[in-house]
Parts: sequence; C-alpha cells; structure tokens
Amino acid sequence: MITNVSIASVFVKDVEASKRFYVDVFGFAEKDDITMEGGYRWCTVVHPDHPELMLNLTVPAPPLNDDLIAAMTRSLDEGGLPGLGMTVDDCQKTFEDFSSKGVTFLQEPVKRPYGTEAVCRDNSGNWVVLVEHSPYSPEDFA
Repeated sequence: MITNVSIASVFVKDVEASKRFYVDVFGFAEKDDITMEGGYRWCTVVHPDHPELMLNLTVPAPPLNDDLIAAMTRSLDEGGLPGLGMTVDDCQKTFEDFSSKGVTFLQEPVKRPYGTEAVCRDNSGNWVVLVEHSPYSPEDFA
C-alpha cells in the first residue's frame, strides 16, 4: 500500500545553481548530493516542514533518450515547463520577499475562488504557483 509521495523530480538547467536557488530563495534544506557511477548526480532538497517529500533536482540526461533530452532542454530554455505548486501563508508578503530576491513573476498575487495566487519562475524557468488557500465550495467557480 502506498503511504505517501516521497520524491518529485524537477528538471533544471544546472543542478548546483538550482540547489542554491531552492535553498537560498525558497527556503528549502539540502538533503542528498551524491554523484553516482557514470556521473549521474542525485541531488535532493526538502522543505523543513515536510522532509518526507524530496525534490530531485535533475538535468535532462540519460537514461532519457536523445529526443526527449533535446525536447526537455528546449522547454527549459523557453520557460515552458511546469514546476511546483507551493502553499504560502501570506501570498502578498511572499511575493514581496521573493521579488526582493530577484525572482521573476509571471503573475502578481490575484484573488481566486480557492485563495490568493501568484506565479513565478525558478532559476531554470519552471513555473511555480504560490497559493494562500482560502475556504471554497464548488459554487464559487460558477
């Protein structure tokens, strides 16, 4: 029986730069950083409040096939990959904090039926949705 989700992979352009970004800007903590046989780098970060979920920061590389690596790399370069959705306690304050750290926002905080949402990019161009949740019902979307 599955008990929880423990690893989510985020494709990045540069593992070291992304590790620093997720730690220094987003407030994650370093977990693993191991270079394995064949040069594969296993690098994970965790949110301090949820260490059971590791984010594997990885570049598109083998064992993916060459066509997929090229497509993923192109998508990263174009800023077209979805990244993460993260819950925040105060979307406006998080927006201001991340903006002061140079984070690029695609959407400033906006009130939605499910909460206040802002959309930014990580340092590899992945979309990151920040949501300050609020109570809602299906009727709120009519």
